[in-house]
Amino acid sequence: MNVPGDSLEIDHRLASLADLMLRHAPESGIFSSPIGALQLIRSDTKTDLIHMLHEPGLCVMVQGRKEVRLWDEVYTYDPLNYLVVSVKLPLSGQVIEASPDKPYLCFRLDINPSEVARLIADVSPIAVPDGTPGRGLFMERVDTSLLDAMHRLVRLLDTPEDIGALAPLALREIYYRLLRGEQGSRLYQIAISDTQSHRVSRAIEWLNKHFAEPLCIEDLARLVNLSTSTFHHRFKAITAMSPLQYQKQLRLQEARRLLFDEGLDVSSACYRVGYESPSQFSREYSRQFGVPPSRDLARVRSIA
Repeated sequence: MNVPGDSLEIDHRLASLADLMLRHAPESGIFSSPIGALQLIRSDTKTDLIHMLHEPGLCVMVQGRKEVRLWDEVYTYDPLNYLVVSVKLPLSGQVIEASPDKPYLCFRLDINPSEVARLIADVSPIAVPDGTPGRGLFMERVDTSLLDAMHRLVRLLDTPEDIGALAPLALREIYYRLLRGEQGSRLYQIAISDTQSHRVSRAIEWLNKHFAEPLCIEDLARLVNLSTSTFHHRFKAITAMSPLQYQKQLRLQEARRLLFDEGLDVSSACYRVGYESPSQFSREYSRQFGVPPSRDLARVRSIA
């Protein structure tokens, strides 16, 4: 936990981490790294709203500010707060503060639930939940301990020969710091297999693989061994939406990818993702992305 005297130490660590990241992210873009779970993200300008299916991960803003939307909820985070996504979620986000002199810099780390579960088994009791369901996305105040662990991980990019031996230790410490945070129990709930939240995460994985198929809530609840009412309540507590709303988000995001990346026509994309009515698809696409699919596609092609 931070204390008032930590603010200068946090500023110092953020500045040092920014200098390190700028060496490995020399221009705007998303940079993969030899540390498979780690990405460095840079933007020299503000961005438009980008829709994405976000894998479980930790995002730490080192410079700039970003706004992230989950269904009808808006989260704005900056270098004083980190963001954790503990289950796969359809999100939209945009950089709202960035410049060439002070670019937006984000440390993005994939979270492996099985590694988190192994750590919990080794050091329990830690982050034991109280049974209350919580969002699969949360923000928390950054502290010096987490920043130090992040710095050790990023610094390994300067000595690739050390990554195999030392990166697992830094990753384990980062997981530990997240679990020790005030909302660490949310990560615990997803990682431990006998919790109801973990069962919902299994249902989320099923939906991501079968989103184009007709959805029966009762069958899905039975698949993860929950009553229908408990499943619906827990699912909405974690994702901020019902299973049907979640499925719709997946379908629309995949349809947009098919239009832009694979060159499908609107009707083909509509049927590919599970819609039976092109008119319904067009209406729901317009509500999600602001314009009908044909106009959205024409706009992108004109820019290209």
